[in-house]
Amino acid sequence: MPKLTGRSFLIRYADDFVLGCEFEVDAHRLMAVLPKRFEKFGLTIHPEKSKMICFKGPSRFSAKSGPGTFDFLGFTHYWGMSRNGNWVVKRQTMKKRQARAMHNLYIYCRNSKHDPIKEQYRKLCEKLHGLYNFYGICGNYRPLLVLYEHVRICWR
Repeated sequence: MPKLTGRSFLIRYADDFVLGCEFEVDAHRLMAVLPKRFEKFGLTIHPEKSKMICFKGPSRFSAKSGPGTFDFLGFTHYWGMSRNGNWVVKRQTMKKRQARAMHNLYIYCRNSKHDPIKEQYRKLCEKLHGLYNFYGICGNYRPLLVLYEHVRICWR
Protein backbone atom coordinates (compact mmCIF):
# COMPACT_ATOMS: atom_id res chain seq x y z
CA MET A 1 0.00 0.00 0.00
CA PRO A 2 1.50 3.33 -0.99
CA LYS A 3 0.08 5.26 2.01
CA LEU A 4 1.73 3.12 4.70
CA THR A 5 4.62 4.76 6.52
CA GLY A 6 6.49 1.58 7.47
CA ARG A 7 7.12 -1.86 6.09
CA SER A 8 4.27 -4.38 5.80
CA PHE A 9 3.67 -7.92 4.62
CA LEU A 10 0.78 -10.17 3.63
CA ILE A 11 0.55 -13.91 4.19
CA ARG A 12 -2.40 -15.47 2.40
CA TYR A 13 -3.76 -19.00 2.13
CA ALA A 14 -7.11 -19.47 0.32
CA ASP A 15 -9.52 -17.10 2.11
CA ASP A 16 -7.36 -16.58 5.22
CA PHE A 17 -4.68 -13.95 5.55
CA VAL A 18 -2.42 -12.16 8.02
CA LEU A 19 -1.31 -8.58 7.52
CA GLY A 20 1.75 -7.37 9.37
CA CYS A 21 2.67 -3.74 9.84
CA GLU A 22 5.78 -2.14 11.24
CA PHE A 23 3.83 0.72 12.87
CA GLU A 24 0.59 0.65 14.86
CA VAL A 25 -0.72 3.70 12.97
CA ASP A 26 -0.56 1.71 9.72
CA ALA A 27 -2.40 -1.21 11.31
CA HIS A 28 -5.23 1.07 12.47
CA ARG A 29 -5.45 2.59 8.99
CA LEU A 30 -5.65 -0.88 7.40
CA MET A 31 -8.34 -2.03 9.86
CA ALA A 32 -10.42 1.01 8.90
CA VAL A 33 -9.95 0.66 5.12
CA LEU A 34 -10.17 -3.14 4.63
CA PRO A 35 -13.93 -3.56 5.24
CA LYS A 36 -14.67 -0.83 2.69
CA ARG A 37 -12.39 -2.45 0.11
CA PHE A 38 -13.91 -5.89 0.68
CA GLU A 39 -17.42 -4.42 0.39
CA LYS A 40 -16.66 -3.29 -3.19
CA PHE A 41 -16.36 -6.99 -4.16
CA GLY A 42 -19.36 -8.17 -2.15
CA LEU A 43 -17.19 -9.65 0.61
CA THR A 44 -17.21 -9.09 4.35
CA ILE A 45 -14.63 -9.47 7.08
CA HIS A 46 -15.76 -11.58 10.03
CA PRO A 47 -15.63 -9.26 13.07
CA GLU A 48 -14.93 -12.04 15.61
CA LYS A 49 -12.09 -13.56 13.57
CA SER A 50 -10.45 -10.24 12.72
CA LYS A 51 -8.34 -8.59 15.37
CA MET A 52 -5.28 -6.49 15.83
CA ILE A 53 -2.55 -7.78 18.12
CA CYS A 54 0.85 -6.54 19.15
CA PHE A 55 3.32 -9.17 17.96
CA LYS A 56 6.64 -7.39 17.98
CA GLY A 57 9.81 -9.22 18.82
CA PRO A 58 11.29 -8.87 22.27
CA SER A 59 14.38 -6.72 22.72
CA ARG A 60 17.81 -8.31 22.88
CA PHE A 61 18.12 -7.48 26.55
CA SER A 62 14.68 -8.68 27.59
CA ALA A 63 14.38 -12.12 29.14
CA LYS A 64 10.66 -12.14 28.39
CA SER A 65 9.11 -13.28 25.15
CA GLY A 66 7.16 -10.76 23.11
CA PRO A 67 3.54 -10.05 23.91
CA GLY A 68 0.77 -11.78 22.06
CA THR A 69 0.30 -14.94 20.11
CA PHE A 70 -1.94 -15.65 17.15
CA ASP A 71 -3.48 -18.69 15.50
CA PHE A 72 -3.24 -19.16 11.75
CA LEU A 73 -3.82 -22.31 9.68
CA GLY A 74 -3.92 -24.64 12.68
CA PHE A 75 -0.77 -23.32 14.32
CA THR A 76 -0.20 -21.00 17.27
CA HIS A 77 2.57 -18.52 16.44
CA TYR A 78 4.65 -17.21 19.34
CA TRP A 79 8.10 -15.79 20.12
CA GLY A 80 10.76 -18.17 21.39
CA MET A 81 14.52 -18.56 21.58
CA SER A 82 16.41 -20.38 18.86
CA ARG A 83 19.35 -22.65 19.64
CA ASN A 84 21.65 -19.75 18.77
CA GLY A 85 20.01 -17.56 21.41
CA ASN A 86 18.12 -15.35 18.95
CA TRP A 87 14.42 -14.52 19.19
CA VAL A 88 12.43 -16.21 16.40
CA VAL A 89 8.77 -16.82 15.60
CA LYS A 90 7.92 -20.40 16.49
CA ARG A 91 4.85 -22.43 15.59
CA GLN A 92 3.05 -25.15 17.49
CA THR A 93 -0.16 -27.08 16.84
CA MET A 94 -3.16 -25.21 18.22
CA LYS A 95 -4.50 -26.78 21.42
CA LYS A 96 -8.01 -27.15 19.95
CA ARG A 97 -6.71 -28.90 16.84
CA GLN A 98 -4.51 -31.21 18.93
CA ALA A 99 -7.44 -32.15 21.18
CA ARG A 100 -9.74 -32.71 18.20
CA ALA A 101 -7.21 -34.99 16.47
CA MET A 102 -6.67 -36.99 19.67
CA HIS A 103 -10.43 -37.35 20.20
CA ASN A 104 -11.03 -38.45 16.59
CA LEU A 105 -8.26 -41.04 16.81
CA TYR A 106 -9.67 -42.35 20.10
CA ILE A 107 -13.14 -42.67 18.52
CA TYR A 108 -11.65 -44.50 15.53
CA CYS A 109 -9.80 -46.96 17.80
CA ARG A 110 -12.92 -47.56 19.88
CA ASN A 111 -15.21 -48.09 16.88
CA SER A 112 -12.86 -50.32 14.87
CA LYS A 113 -11.66 -52.71 17.58
CA HIS A 114 -13.40 -55.64 15.87
CA ASP A 115 -11.73 -55.03 12.52
CA PRO A 116 -8.68 -57.14 11.60
CA ILE A 117 -5.46 -55.91 13.26
CA LYS A 118 -3.69 -55.35 9.93
CA GLU A 119 -6.58 -53.19 8.69
CA GLN A 120 -6.60 -51.15 11.92
CA TYR A 121 -2.84 -50.66 11.67
CA ARG A 122 -3.01 -49.56 8.03
CA LYS A 123 -5.77 -47.03 8.69
CA LEU A 124 -4.08 -45.64 11.81
CA CYS A 125 -0.85 -45.21 9.83
CA GLU A 126 -2.77 -43.35 7.11
CA LYS A 127 -4.37 -41.04 9.66
CA LEU A 128 -1.08 -40.37 11.45
CA HIS A 129 0.80 -39.77 8.19
CA GLY A 130 -1.80 -37.20 7.18
CA LEU A 131 -1.43 -35.39 10.49
CA TYR A 132 2.38 -35.60 10.35
CA ASN A 133 2.42 -34.23 6.80
CA PHE A 134 0.42 -31.16 7.83
CA TYR A 135 1.71 -30.51 11.35
CA GLY A 136 5.25 -31.86 10.85
CA ILE A 137 7.20 -28.61 10.85
CA CYS A 138 10.37 -27.52 12.64
CA GLY A 139 9.77 -26.99 16.34
CA ASN A 140 6.49 -28.93 16.49
CA TYR A 141 7.93 -32.29 17.54
CA ARG A 142 6.44 -32.52 21.04
CA PRO A 143 2.75 -32.20 20.07
CA LEU A 144 3.27 -34.88 17.42
CA LEU A 145 4.95 -37.13 19.97
CA VAL A 146 2.01 -36.63 22.37
CA LEU A 147 -0.35 -37.56 19.52
CA TYR A 148 1.65 -40.69 18.72
CA GLU A 149 1.75 -41.83 22.35
CA HIS A 150 -2.00 -41.18 22.64
CA VAL A 151 -2.65 -43.43 19.63
CA ARG A 152 -0.45 -46.18 21.08
CA ILE A 153 -2.40 -46.11 24.35
CA CYS A 154 -5.82 -45.96 22.66
CA TRP A 155 -5.03 -48.77 20.25
CA ARG A 156 -4.02 -51.12 23.08
